[in-house]
Amino acid sequence: MSQVPVQLTEIAARTDHALAEVFGDERARWAALDPALDIPLGDLEDFVAGGGKRLRPAYVHWGFVTGGGDPESDIQLAGCCAVELLQAFALVHDDVMDGSPTRRGHPTVWAKFIERHRDGGWQGEDRRFGEAAAILVGDIAIVMADRQLTGATTAVRKIWDALRTELNMGQYLDVIGTATGEITAEGARLIMKHKTAGYTIVRPLQIGAALAGRPELADALAAHGMPLGIAFQLRDDMLGAFGDSAKTGKPVGDDLREGKPTVLLAKARGTASATQLEVLDRVGQPHLSDHDVSAIQQVMVDTGSVAASERETNQLLGDAISAIESLPDHNGSQSALRALADFVVERDT
Repeated sequence: MSQVPVQLTEIAARTDHALAEVFGDERARWAALDPALDIPLGDLEDFVAGGGKRLRPAYVHWGFVTGGGDPESDIQLAGCCAVELLQAFALVHDDVMDGSPTRRGHPTVWAKFIERHRDGGWQGEDRRFGEAAAILVGDIAIVMADRQLTGATTAVRKIWDALRTELNMGQYLDVIGTATGEITAEGARLIMKHKTAGYTIVRPLQIGAALAGRPELADALAAHGMPLGIAFQLRDDMLGAFGDSAKTGKPVGDDLREGKPTVLLAKARGTASATQLEVLDRVGQPHLSDHDVSAIQQVMVDTGSVAASERETNQLLGDAISAIESLPDHNGSQSALRALADFVVERDT
């Protein structure tokens, strides 16, 4: 794995500091009204502070610098906080949808509320309560995210509105694809573009540039961010099927148990023999054994799906890096985008 670049760690630290201030004010306000309200906010702050690479804030920052913004400015930090809180909203809800009890090696928000329900001997169904509370925590996160950009220009709000809408539409396609199991490689790519590529790289870059007063850079930034975002998801799909649980914080083959609609799976199905299809039909069964996971992984390798995914990832990375040459170079912005691109594709978490 490539080392985490300083162009990411520096803005991650600044974003963490800004988020701590946001939560400090928010928790003090609501705890004064009712101490019970500090619990969901505390869970949300713990979730936000408890991990994550801060890729989206980094792309907001370097989009801002690419647009000519002062890298030492705090103007872009509102956007950095907004995208990270939006990420919290998406992940807290995603864990409810997937029924995932852990993330980053820790109990998920809904799982923590189930424990509170059981420990307190409260009324009603513990799981229903845990999921309801977690949905509200996610809702709080998206409201807090939106408030970071109060007063932003029309150009910034337009991109922000597109980002939020695309994320939810992409997630819906993901949910449907998981439920039906009927996903083609083209369908999986459509999910990638909306749920991952736009949400993780393209829109954050465009928000940053718009915060710097250069919204007209949107297309040039997309030419870099879209192929890189798809490569990011292809890498994520590999980690979801083959990743080391000690590094990813999730059980090996977790995406296979959930039946995630991925290009990796769709390509394997497209070239599998009848016998191999019988193995792949186990995908989506929540109680897959380690043996089952290993068998599915082997089919993905034997059908050439893994090799094809790796080739495509490298091609997309090359396209994304080539597109950097068409962008302005301010205060090392081109070098930063290259370093981030390498990290995005080579990471192992």
